[in-house]
Amino acid sequence: MAADEGRLYKIGEVCKMADVQPYVLRYWETEFPALAPNKSGGGQRLYSQREIDTILRIKQLLYSEGFTIAGAKKKLEAEITGGDAVPAASSAAQRDLTKALLEVRKELRAILQILSREDGEGSPD
Repeated sequence: MAADEGRLYKIGEVCKMADVQPYVLRYWETEFPALAPNKSGGGQRLYSQREIDTILRIKQLLYSEGFTIAGAKKKLEAEITGGDAVPAASSAAQRDLTKALLEVRKELRAILQILSREDGEGSPD
């Protein structure tokens, strides 16, 4: 896993990992100072693992915990400055868990598509 720490991810890859659209990430970049990806010579956004962790935390605050943008910004700043910081040891475990959950969601969506197709074939409407 140490080899992945220095890897940079393109916006499309990050969108798939976080299950958000590119315009959402670009908007979050304007609202959250902690989210500042590097850009390649061609202007392509390149995200580090730290930024991906930040994106996943922002998504959790906004979508799961119901924070507003302003509230999520304050909470994230407090976490970064050490107010409610998540211990570093759990960061790797949290990343592994996030990857596993994303894989489960992908598989469930595939199952749902199969069931939707089968439902459409069997009903004589």
